[in-house]
Order: sequence, then C-alpha cells, then structure tokens
Amino acid sequence: MWIATLNAVETWPRPSETQPELTWASHAWRYALCVVISVAVWQSVAATEWREQRQLFAAEVVLGVASYVLVHVRRRAPVPIALAIAAMSALSGIAAGPATLAAVSVATRRDFREVAVVGSANFVAAQVYTTLAPFRDTDPVITTLVNLVVNAGMMGWGLYIGSRRELLWTLRSRAERAEREQELRVAQARSTERTRIAREMHDVLAHRITQVSMQAGALAFRDDLGPERLREGLTQIQGQANDALRELRDVLGVLREDDSGVAAARPQPTYDDIAALVDEARTLGLDVDFADEVDASTPVPPATGRTVYRIVQEGITNARKHSPGAVVAIRSSGDPHSGITVRLANPLGPPGPLLDGPARDSRRPRPTGAPGAGLGLVGLRERTELRGGRLDQRTEGSTFVLEAWLPWTA
Repeated sequence: MWIATLNAVETWPRPSETQPELTWASHAWRYALCVVISVAVWQSVAATEWREQRQLFAAEVVLGVASYVLVHVRRRAPVPIALAIAAMSALSGIAAGPATLAAVSVATRRDFREVAVVGSANFVAAQVYTTLAPFRDTDPVITTLVNLVVNAGMMGWGLYIGSRRELLWTLRSRAERAEREQELRVAQARSTERTRIAREMHDVLAHRITQVSMQAGALAFRDDLGPERLREGLTQIQGQANDALRELRDVLGVLREDDSGVAAARPQPTYDDIAALVDEARTLGLDVDFADEVDASTPVPPATGRTVYRIVQEGITNARKHSPGAVVAIRSSGDPHSGITVRLANPLGPPGPLLDGPARDSRRPRPTGAPGAGLGLVGLRERTELRGGRLDQRTEGSTFVLEAWLPWTA
C-alpha cells in the first residue's frame, strides 16, 4: 500500500522547491556579475552625463543603487520586483545589471506568461534608455536588434537554468523516493518473515504443547492411578515433549534453508498426513469423527494439503484446550474443480475427563484447557487467505464450527 502511494504520479515542483538556497557566496557572485553588466552599459555614457546632464547622472546613480537593494529581495515577489527594476533601468544604465538578474530569476520559474511580460518590459526599458542616454553614433535599427537579441538571450538563459533545476529536483526526488521504497520493502519483508516464523512456530508447537499440558493436567487431577497407569501417562508426556522438540528443529531447518534447493530435514505435512494426525489424537483420548470425502483420483497439491493439515491441527488443538473429552467432527470434501472444504465442529461445554476412571476426591478442581492467546485462528486466516481461500469461525447453538475453503491449486 505504502509503496503504491510512493509510486503515484509525480507532481510538478513549485519554483520555490527547485531554487537553490542563497548563501553569502551565491549573493557575492551574482552581484559581481551585475556590476560587470552595469559597468559595460553605463561606462560609455557616464562621462558625457557628468559633463552635460548632471540630473540624468544623479538619476542613474540613485536608481542604480535602489535597484541593487531591491534585487536582493527578488524572490519575495519575483514579477513585481523585476518590473520595478526594469522601469528603473529605463533611466539608469547602472540598473541594467540588477534588471538582468531579476529577469533571469523570473525566467527560471518557467511560467511563459511571466517570461513574456518581464521580457517585454526589459526590452522596452532598454529601448527607452538607448534613446535618452547620450550615446554617440548609434543606429536605431542596430540598437533595436541588439536590445532584442540581448533580452531574448537573457530570458532564454533563465529558462535553461529553470529547466536544469527542475531536472535535478526530479532526479533527486526519484532517488529519495527509491530509497524510501527500499526501506519500506525491507521493513515489509522483515514483518512478513516475522509473521511467517510466528505462524509456523504456533502451528507446530501449539498442538504438541497443548497435548503435554492436558496430559500433565489430567495426571495432576487423578489420584487413583496405579504406578503402571501413571508411568504410561508420563511416558506419553515425554513422547509429546520429544515430538515438540523434533518438530521445532524441523521448523527452524525450513526457515533457515536458502534457495539452493536443499531439502529440509523432514518433509512438510501434506493432506495424506491428516489421517495420522487424527489417529494420534484418538490415541491421546480425543474422540474424533473424521470423514474424508475428497476426490482420491487426483493427489491434493502439497501447498493446499499443508494448509488443510494446519487447519485440522489447529481445530484439534482448540478442541483439546477448550472442550477436552468432547466429540470433534471433521469433514473434508472437494475435487480439482470445486476446491477443498474442511469443516470442524465440537460442542461447547465443560471439559470432560481425559483419563479413564473416577477421581477419588471430587472436591479437587477439574483440569481446565491450556491457555491460549487466540493467535492460532489469526494465523490460520492469514495462511488461508495467502492461498486464495477463506476461513470462517462461528457458533451454531452449542457447537463451535470452524470451516475453510481453499482452491485446489492454491
């Protein structure tokens, strides 16, 4: 989701986003260039104005100094300030430098209406100045052409600078977005891997640990068992604990294997292993009514079968936790065309005895189901949805029902 948002259509940058920050060094070289332009324009008429037109000389100096002050804040109001300095340059050759800087600054914004307005104003100002200033031996046609070419080049240079700034901004923005996307991908991969590990660990260990807990609780509850029966119960607990350790090693081996194709220590469970899972539950005292109605002519795909196995395993685990001694009805059906449906149902009610025989002291508390965090069904839903299926849990009267559907080629 976040990555899709980051990949949205790129918005066009505002001029303020592409303009570089002005430091003292940036101001210095820009002012130096303005001084060069001002000297080039004014030096040919300054002496004549001093001798013959003192008022024009004074106006040149005053307006020129004012233009240098005003151009310093050109970014606050680019177009109005550029037009004001252009008007000053009509009477002051000294203002030609700041007028050029302000006009180029407007052109970098790449708004062609602003470029046309400011460019025209500077051309008119240049025409007025060349008419009023005491230039010698000037040809009006040549002067007009020079003013036109100079102003067109000035605005074109500004457009080029603006285009280059936008290109750099775009490249920088894409690089930053790519870096953010990479960070999101890494975070998403880590989250997915943590979820996968947690799901596998729960699916494998919860079933075994629940059996250990219920067997130990039953032994603690019964005080009428003989040494042989007690030894048998402890042996079962030991076997379940060993199975839990072995399956934990298998899961860790699967999670650590790379893409080299090396097989895990033990194959992952498939649909054909469900019958053995049900038989094991029966040997531990759980009453399971299992009906396999899946089309046997076509083998169930391993990924689909493994998911069905985990659903049945979690259903048995939950029944052992919350309704020990109750009958668990399991039905699986389907074919390659309709997919696989698995349904588990067990009554809701007080737990029944886990070991045969009456307890001697009825005042002792009965064993309760093993504690759970409710993560098993969450993990099952995630696993089922990842395979393109759906999982539903509901209560029908006094019966808890867990039902799932998976496509055959999930």
